[in-house]
Amino acid sequence: MTGLALTTVGTPAASAANTAGRNLTTVDDQPSTGNHRDKSGKGEKERKPPGTPVPCDADALIAAITLANARGGATLNLASKCTYLLTAPIDDAGLPDITTPITLNGDKHTTITRAAAAQQFRILTVNTGGDLTLNHLTITGGQTDNDGGAILVNTGGALTTNHSTITRNIAATAGGGIANNGTTTVNHSTVSRNTASDSGGGIHSLGLLNVRESHVDANIANAGGGIFESGSTVTVTGGSISGNQAGTTGGLFVFGANGVVTGTKITRNTSSGSGTGVRVDNTAQLTMRHVNVSDNTSDISGGGLFVGEGDNFAVVEDSLLKNNTATFTGGGIFNSGETVLRRTKVVGNQADVGGGIQNFGTVNLFTTKVTKNIAITTGGGILNSGGTVNLNTATGTVVIKNRPNNCVNVPGCAG
Repeated sequence: MTGLALTTVGTPAASAANTAGRNLTTVDDQPSTGNHRDKSGKGEKERKPPGTPVPCDADALIAAITLANARGGATLNLASKCTYLLTAPIDDAGLPDITTPITLNGDKHTTITRAAAAQQFRILTVNTGGDLTLNHLTITGGQTDNDGGAILVNTGGALTTNHSTITRNIAATAGGGIANNGTTTVNHSTVSRNTASDSGGGIHSLGLLNVRESHVDANIANAGGGIFESGSTVTVTGGSISGNQAGTTGGLFVFGANGVVTGTKITRNTSSGSGTGVRVDNTAQLTMRHVNVSDNTSDISGGGLFVGEGDNFAVVEDSLLKNNTATFTGGGIFNSGETVLRRTKVVGNQADVGGGIQNFGTVNLFTTKVTKNIAITTGGGILNSGGTVNLNTATGTVVIKNRPNNCVNVPGCAG
């Protein structure tokens, strides 16, 4: 660590050398956890895993991670009410690359950040064999001319965040908050106010991505302001993807990948291109269940959902697409691939043409309501432009109260 000038804000700390040499708990040293009966005998209680305290000193944290890598992993307990302030990079990150299983446990108001005046670097890199878990931590201030403004997960690496915040980081390419090429799980966490010049303002993923009960909000990118998943699988459960901005697709962009979204709010995203709330493109498949896609705004088409031309497939079940807007076409949905709606409401959306749905591909509706949508020119409810729309009215599908008309070129639908 020679030559590093690192400082911290918070409780005075012991030296890095003392910390690194003081009983660092490695993976091999940890006793088995298992279940242990509490003294009252009223039930099973899991013992908390042991960990090594790391005082409020950036050099101490660097030394502890270095030793943990050498010893095959560790659990490190960071100081409460402390900001670990990094002022110089080690390779391309402020902390040593993670190459073993390492857990960083934060406490109240524990933050790791790059000093504002320091040269650009991300905070953490997880390499092959690395398995990083962040608990109750804030990661902020990272800036890189590559991928992963805060955290880069390389192929063969894994990241899990629990009750943590990734905020105000910048990437010159992809993944303003997190760039994932391995496996990333975001649990009960917030990824907000990050920026990527290319794609994935909050999270850019080429690997497996699982986002659970988390908030990916107020991020900015050229494509996929909130989440950009390409080539693998994304699963989003609960939480929100809201208030993000992009040139193309402010919220969730599933590009040549598979996705499942359940119980999530995708709201108030904006884009200057097509497909603002959700975009499914480049041979992609997406299933959404119990999802609220509302108040998203596109300057071109597909304010709520955009399904691109070709082998792109979307299934929307028990969901709501409401009050989305497109300047040109498809306020609620723009479909050029294949879309299936089941027990879903498309209501209050607006565009110049195709206020509720603009279709060039195939749309199948089952027990679905398309109501109170508005087109300035025509196709208030559904505008079918050479594709196929199957209303399946016997299941209870209705298209009513749209302006200036309900349907254009849709068999079985009153104009």
